[in-house]
Amino acid sequence: MNQPDGERERLTALGGLAALSLDALSSVAYGPEAILVVLVTAGVSALKYSLPITGAIVILLAALVTSYRQVIEAFPNGGGAYAVSKRHLGKVPSLVAAASLIVDYILNAAVGVSAGVEALTAAFPALYGARVWLCLLVLALITASNMWGVVESARIFMVPTLAFIAAMAVVIIGGLVRSQPDVALSHAMPSITDSVGVLLILKAFASGCSALTGVEAIANSVPQFRKPRAKRAQHTEVWLGVLLGVMLLGLGELIRRWDVVPQSGTTVLAQLTEGAVGHNALYYVIQLITLVLLALAANTSFGGLPVLAGLLAHDNFLPHVFGLRADRRVYRYGIGVLAVAAALLLVASRGDTQALVPLFAVGVFVGFTLSQVGMVRHWREQRSSGWVYRAWINGVGAVLTFAATVIELGSKFLAGAWLVAIVIPLLVLLFLAVGRAYERIGVQLGIGQVPPPPVKMPVLVVVPVMGLSRLTAEGISAALSLGDDVVAVTVVYTDSDDDSDSETGAQAPDASFREQWQAWRPEVPLITLRSVHRSLAKPIVHYLRQLETEDTYHRLVVLIPEVQPTGPLQWLLHNQRGIILDRAIRRGTANVVLCRLRYRLETLAADPAGAADAASGR
Repeated sequence: MNQPDGERERLTALGGLAALSLDALSSVAYGPEAILVVLVTAGVSALKYSLPITGAIVILLAALVTSYRQVIEAFPNGGGAYAVSKRHLGKVPSLVAAASLIVDYILNAAVGVSAGVEALTAAFPALYGARVWLCLLVLALITASNMWGVVESARIFMVPTLAFIAAMAVVIIGGLVRSQPDVALSHAMPSITDSVGVLLILKAFASGCSALTGVEAIANSVPQFRKPRAKRAQHTEVWLGVLLGVMLLGLGELIRRWDVVPQSGTTVLAQLTEGAVGHNALYYVIQLITLVLLALAANTSFGGLPVLAGLLAHDNFLPHVFGLRADRRVYRYGIGVLAVAAALLLVASRGDTQALVPLFAVGVFVGFTLSQVGMVRHWREQRSSGWVYRAWINGVGAVLTFAATVIELGSKFLAGAWLVAIVIPLLVLLFLAVGRAYERIGVQLGIGQVPPPPVKMPVLVVVPVMGLSRLTAEGISAALSLGDDVVAVTVVYTDSDDDSDSETGAQAPDASFREQWQAWRPEVPLITLRSVHRSLAKPIVHYLRQLETEDTYHRLVVLIPEVQPTGPLQWLLHNQRGIILDRAIRRGTANVVLCRLRYRLETLAADPAGAADAASGR
């Protein structure tokens, strides 16, 4: 069945998985390793907790997926944690959730790009010196694909996403059917063995929770899906949860079986791949697929942040320009700001992923926690069938994500998380300031109030003219349609007072122009203004100020007829009188309505007889 034009620009469930799940799916490349990096500091006795911690993370994943399915159903306009907090927790908590998600989206874009480029430079060391430029190039390509359209970007990323899923299936299934790894794996461990305490396990759990970043992106981007939007988004969320959970548990079991530990110069996932398929061509293919997906994981941010910014703009917490969508249903301003912010981070960090990692994943857990708490209140208020059970799931999720937030912030604070703790409140203050500005504007405009009946008031339309032409005739005709009183003003240049009119003190116009104007008989008076220093704008601005002080007219309108260039050559050929007058009048007057009436040359030339009559004065 043919889709309407607007629907064809939106996502299917598979397209949503490709466009919005790259961050979460690619996290299996570093999530399990993050657990081991913490546990290995306590020695071999601590590694046995790797699989239970992974299981706890998968349980938390299931709670989050269940929660966000309900969020999608309850908030089909998107927004995720922001929408939930706004309804159930209030304005400030919702803005905290929005700020934390925006910070996380920007960091995710930067981390995804830098991680992919670092993988590339690891394979080709000669490119290391150009890593910043490579990061910016990759970011520019991802930005361009999203500017092109969300469906087109989903199609571009669909092949590497499906290839990565297939590659992980090969690694997990190939590893599970083997009793021993295909190649011998190193098991070098630190010589110091420390006791395994609760804090260490919680820290490992929090580090492993980095695998959950990106789970909320689908709930934030429901408007990007085709109808029925909520159902498609829910299906995508479930598929993401199933795939990510299976990958985490499968890789965790292989780590347990083969006693894999982090090694310098390689990754845990690379070790598992080598043990499952051997050190052959398939190994390099899987590594290449993983590297590509890591680089493309930044696309999740381009699907989530612009929609969230659009919702904030709709609620008057960001400039309304962020709520505008282009022809391909994309929020181009949100995409542009995300790209610029990520580029600045990449340049500041010199493309070093480790410089960005301490900032990563702190913000997203703030959003997780607020979303879970908000959904608990949602169930308590709704009290639908099974609300107690659902509230318990969200309550447990809130406790776990809050614990992860505290541990993430505490363990990474001195390493750079303090910056996130500062930026989030600053963003909230920015949102509140924008909201107050829109409130003041709303009061001044009387938005939401019934205005008094319209009353016809005296208006004077001033038309600057430089000569008699078809353009002048069109401008005067339009001015007569706008107001009862119309005057034309012309500026005459002089270097002395010899040509001044003895009665008015204003310079006499060019004789031929005066004759043509009188012969044309437009029934519009012509006012002549003097410009001693050959300035076009200053005499007109001075004249308008005088009219403002007279208080004769309720409104002054300046109508500037001008040619609309159709290309760069015409733009260069025509003078910029309209631009000059526009800037001068806006800066120099307080209560003047400015109208630039633009005509294309082919439109003016459509009536050559009329144009000839105007030029000849007939």
